[in-house]
Amino acid sequence: MTTTLTRGRPGTDPARTPDRSRGGALRRALARNLRAHAFLIGALLCFALFTWYPMVREIVMSFQKVRYGETHWVGLDNFRQIFADPEFWPAWRHTLEYTGIALVFGFVAPFVTAIVINEFRHAQSYLRILVYLPVMLPPVAGILLFKYFMDPGYGLFNQILEFLHLPTSSWLASQDTAMFSLVIVSTWANMGSATLVYLAALQSIPGELYEAAELDGAGLLRRIWHVTVPQTRLILSLMLMLQVVATMQMFTESFVLTGGGPQGSTTTVVYMLYNYAFNFDKFNTAAALGVVLLLVLGAFSALYLWLDRRGGEE
Repeated sequence: MTTTLTRGRPGTDPARTPDRSRGGALRRALARNLRAHAFLIGALLCFALFTWYPMVREIVMSFQKVRYGETHWVGLDNFRQIFADPEFWPAWRHTLEYTGIALVFGFVAPFVTAIVINEFRHAQSYLRILVYLPVMLPPVAGILLFKYFMDPGYGLFNQILEFLHLPTSSWLASQDTAMFSLVIVSTWANMGSATLVYLAALQSIPGELYEAAELDGAGLLRRIWHVTVPQTRLILSLMLMLQVVATMQMFTESFVLTGGGPQGSTTTVVYMLYNYAFNFDKFNTAAALGVVLLLVLGAFSALYLWLDRRGGEE
């Protein structure tokens, strides 16, 4: 009977061979993907520099105060100052009012527009470009265009209303209609992106579901409610959360069109933050207000995701 012995190389430990093999495979994988990792590291560094660092810096500044060029830790004094400001709670009320109106129009309009475009078979490309065109315009340029349209005297909107023998509106000059006017501008300027997202979700729905619904005698509205909405539920829930977060940070429309007026009726939390920082030169107080907004939006996002996950499990 012959016994064959297998020996490793001199000076090597056979027990370490698998570890060395794994290490060599890891080095080879890193070498193959070195360029991809370099691009990834660059993106992470940019994200850290322009997103994470400002957030951390804002939190630190909210507990500090600058006096005579020297920085001092003041604890919660900045937060006490913003909560004692008589404009603090009205600014939150205006922000929530804007968010509520924007959800009624800005959330429904893109979804309905996507459904309408999805029904076309030969003109979808042109309609996509038409819907997305406002997004490609510089934001301030598009907003200033609406400032001309909504002028109470010679504005295009009032001329159309007069032509139709309908009552004209003060639009941005009235406390009753200023917030609604800002929602119109914001919806027009931003609905293009959401419409394309909804359109992509609609085109991923199997046509057999609509055919089955038609065979069951379902009309257009029932097909939308029982087929379209359930099949796009995840996209709808995600876009709802993103829109709430975005609308609660509204600033550009109020800054360009109304300057926070008339009589402070369009002063939002972010506009108040801007005033603290650049009009009152209170950057630390502005940082404290930014931290409050961050906590509110973070709490809302966490609660919304928890409720959405719980509803999906049920």
